[in-house]
Amino acid sequence: MVSHVKEYIKNLQKSLSIVSEAEIMSVIQVLENARENKQMIFIMGNGGSASNASHFVNGLSQGATVKHKIRFKAISLTDNIPNLLAYGNDNGYESVFVEQLLNLLSDEDVVIGISGSGNSSNVIKAIEYANSHNAITIGLTGFDGGVLKKIVQYSIHVPCTSMEIVEDIHLSISHLIASYFRSNS
Repeated sequence: MVSHVKEYIKNLQKSLSIVSEAEIMSVIQVLENARENKQMIFIMGNGGSASNASHFVNGLSQGATVKHKIRFKAISLTDNIPNLLAYGNDNGYESVFVEQLLNLLSDEDVVIGISGSGNSSNVIKAIEYANSHNAITIGLTGFDGGVLKKIVQYSIHVPCTSMEIVEDIHLSISHLIASYFRSNS
């Protein structure tokens, strides 16, 4: 048991150490521009990535709020369960995020897809829609990055094959970004 704990921590530290600081800083700049221009930020994912999407929105909406600064306008597309279920039932699960963007997306909004594998069809479909409608797209991925890494304009890639570690690092990145805005405002 102790060896598993040590191995997990070792792998987490190793994976975190090779995440690109330049990729993170590029995403921070995109989010700063979105805040200053009062653009919406939509975040989505499945499973643990859905939880990370909700938590990332909380970090931007509340955690990065600084007195006398423009607030972020961020929404998690994973949080409206009745919408998700209705779109999933009526249009298929692969459409649960894109259908919401059809209602909400405007030019220059930011759409963030979180997918450990980079191959979640509902995330990819929404990113493709966003790309074709003048939005700015960001992907947080793991493993080899999958399709998502290839189709987004900005990427933060965690080159690791453990879903748990990828999700841990994605959560840490959302905390890093929120704390960056809180401390640099």
